[in-house]
Amino acid sequence: MNLLNSAYIGDGSVEGSEDDFSEFGIGIVHFGPGAFHRAHLAVYTHDALKHQKGDWRILGVGLRSTEIVDALHAQECMYSVSTRSADGGLAPRIVKSIAQAKAAARDKEGVLTRLANPATRIVSMTVTEKAYGILRETGRVDRAHESIAKDIADPRNPTGILGVIVEGLWRRRQAGLRPFTVLCCDNLPQNGELIKAGILDFARQIDETDLAAWIAEEGAFPNSMVDRITPAATESFRQEIAVRLDVRDEAAIETEPFSQWVIEDRFAEGRPAWDAAGVVFVKDVAPYEEMKLRMLNGAHSLIAYMGFLLGKTYVRDVMADVQLSTIVDRHIKAASQTLSPFQDFDLDEYGQKLIERFANPNIAHETYQIAMDGSQKMPQRIFAPALESLKNNLPIAPFALATAVWIRYCSGTHENGEQYDLRDPRSQQLAAAFISNGRDPAGICQAFHELPDLFPAELTTSKEWRLTVCSYLGSMLERGLSQTVSAYVDTIEDSA
Repeated sequence: MNLLNSAYIGDGSVEGSEDDFSEFGIGIVHFGPGAFHRAHLAVYTHDALKHQKGDWRILGVGLRSTEIVDALHAQECMYSVSTRSADGGLAPRIVKSIAQAKAAARDKEGVLTRLANPATRIVSMTVTEKAYGILRETGRVDRAHESIAKDIADPRNPTGILGVIVEGLWRRRQAGLRPFTVLCCDNLPQNGELIKAGILDFARQIDETDLAAWIAEEGAFPNSMVDRITPAATESFRQEIAVRLDVRDEAAIETEPFSQWVIEDRFAEGRPAWDAAGVVFVKDVAPYEEMKLRMLNGAHSLIAYMGFLLGKTYVRDVMADVQLSTIVDRHIKAASQTLSPFQDFDLDEYGQKLIERFANPNIAHETYQIAMDGSQKMPQRIFAPALESLKNNLPIAPFALATAVWIRYCSGTHENGEQYDLRDPRSQQLAAAFISNGRDPAGICQAFHELPDLFPAELTTSKEWRLTVCSYLGSMLERGLSQTVSAYVDTIEDSA
């Protein structure tokens, strides 16, 4: 028997321990059952099942990794989620919405069979942008992407997320079933539309034009915006929660109290009662996702690169530094100016809430973790609001500083000469663009702006933008990041 369950069944001492969903079948297949999924969609689904019964439990699928799948399987897929408040309070709960976990590397056919099962009505994913292999500018698949190339060559034996989903849809059509809803939970602008474009193009690439037409006509790809800061679990946290629950939980998650999910209410075959669990359903998610990408995610990227280079391990360490927190606050306010007000939403209040969330001294969110995959994140988080500011004569300095700090990070070397891994799908390109130009800021800036599919053309051709980025980068290379930060804060204070 699962100790996590047996320790609390009927006890009621921990939230969720008394809930019993064993009679409910699987209706959702989720790819990427990592920390964020287990703290977000799985929690909302658990709460939805408490409000309204239904066959909406989750099959969690690891496309390549097996560690979390094994951890969940050993615990009958039950686990704890603990919220950590700013005052240090820890509130654990047991989540039981995941019914099964599978590793596609070990049981691919089992996963594909489940996708073709009539009971499967939603396929969701949190796999990060680089896993999709979709060219954002065109919506076409990137045939140079490893899994895309492999799956186009052998579509009945897929390994990547698009190939697996398309094969699942192909099997459903062959069986005379309707398509499932594809629900992306990754931080991407218009994520549903992007994934739809990639799936349709993939289907056409394997000569399944009729399949693509069927998916386009009958399928559903709602855009969504997700938000909950969820650090990677540490061993010290697992030990702490083991003492608290009196049982070891290898899948335990620590997260912040705040959680948000906004979805366009377009589903092909129904959905759980997520609205009863706090999900906001809207006709157009664009204003929400733009707000989050520019204000929260953009500030997060700035915090990550600036903090990591200055030896700050966690986001909370950055926010505890008066100068750095001042820069973060200025960035959030600049990002809010690029947004249009919507539905009486208070952007200033949202920005202040972000500062409080980032500063939570009890959430250990690593700057190096957030710094991953910058080439995939910077365009929508930093470059998009920068372009908006340039067009509307708004301040571009906050975005130019963030860009310069990211470029400096792409050197792969600290100021003391210590090296680190960029952990980016374009690592070699980025490092080469920096190193090949020595310490010449103008040459480095030009090399980065000439990289394909990165900067918007309008930014690349803007002298004002290029000079501002180059100025900050030059200061970092000549004087160091710390002095550059101090000088930047002085300009903020002078303009206040």
